Amino acid sequence: MKLLKKTFSVLAMSILLLVAPFAGQADASTKSTNITKTATSLTGIKYRYGGTTKAGFDCSGYVGYVFNQNGLKVARTSSGLYASGKPVKKSNLTSGDLVFFNTSGKGVSHVGIYVGNGKFAHASTSKGVRVDKLNDPYYWGKRYVGAKRIAGVHQVAAK
Repeated sequence: MKLLKKTFSVLAMSILLLVAPFAGQADASTKSTNITKTATSLTGIKYRYGGTTKAGFDCSGYVGYVFNQNGLKVARTSSGLYASGKPVKKSNLTSGDLVFFNTSGKGVSHVGIYVGNGKFAHASTSKGVRVDKLNDPYYWGKRYVGAKRIAGVHQVAAK
C-alpha cells in the first residue's frame, strides 16, 4: 500500500510539472486581439473633434480610448502616436498596429488601428467609427504614410 501511494504521488507530481507551464494558456489571448475586439465594438459612434469618449471620438481620441480600455497609455495626438512605437512595414502589419495617413497635405494627420485582413478601424470625420480597407484606391491607399507597433500590444494577456 505504501508503494502504491508513493508511486501515485510521484506520478501526480510528474503530471503537475509537465502541465504547470501551460496553465491559463487556454484562457489567454494576445492584447492585440482584445484591442481589435474593442476597436470594432465601437463602430457607429459619431465623430467629435477633440472627442475621447463614447459620446464621440476624433481619430487619436478613439485610439487612446481603445488602448486605455486594454491597459495601455498612448500619446494623445496622431503626430504624437506616430513619434512613438516601432516602425512596421505594411507587409508585416498585425492586428493592433497603428496605421497613419496624411489627409491634410501636411504630414501625419490621421490614425487608425489595423484589425487584420487589410482593414483598419478609425474615427472618420464624415461617418464616425468605422472599418475601411487600408488599400482603398480611392482614398486611404493614396494617403497611407506608415505604421507603428506600440510596446505591450503583442503580449499574451489573460482574459
